[in-house]
Amino acid sequence: MSLFPMFLKLEERVCLVVGAGRVGESKIRSLLAAGAKVRTVAPVATPAVAAWDRLGVLAWEGRAFQSADLEGAFLVVAATSSPVVNDVIFREARQRGILCNVVDDPARCDFYSPAVVRRGDLQIAISTAGRSPALAQRLRRHFERQFPARYAGWVSALGREREILLRQNLDPEFRRRRLHQMASGAIPDDTVEIRHGR
Repeated sequence: MSLFPMFLKLEERVCLVVGAGRVGESKIRSLLAAGAKVRTVAPVATPAVAAWDRLGVLAWEGRAFQSADLEGAFLVVAATSSPVVNDVIFREARQRGILCNVVDDPARCDFYSPAVVRRGDLQIAISTAGRSPALAQRLRRHFERQFPARYAGWVSALGREREILLRQNLDPEFRRRRLHQMASGAIPDDTVEIRHGR
């Protein structure tokens, strides 16, 4: 199956996670990092999820899943230990046109959670279409070594310089070449200042 890779803007979008155990907590953490408004439904939750609920970081309902929980959700992650419950969530989400991911069940996933290397605004996502999460994790560790933390500052500096160039009345082809030239340079060690032609 051919997948369409994309990065979703989840800021302020409601994302439902059913299950608040160790796996659910991991999915919740990623959604929160993306700025999503997370709702969680699970009879019990890890200490971290319970703490996030007390702090108002997310909303946790301490009970079993109900179909009405899907109301207003942009996407749902089914992370329960019950294949039957996960299947119900998947079917209900499909009927409502809500994107669904059933953890460790590729056949019941509209999307997969990739292994991600994050360096500020630079994100490298790795997917095996659910075939081998272990390989995706191995590749993530490899790329983390290949792309050190200083990439975050460099990407920010490249973005600032791009904004400067876009505000100038320049020949589009010259601007394109200049942007590629800046991105092809050596990665600075710390503070990044990029010299560019005016």
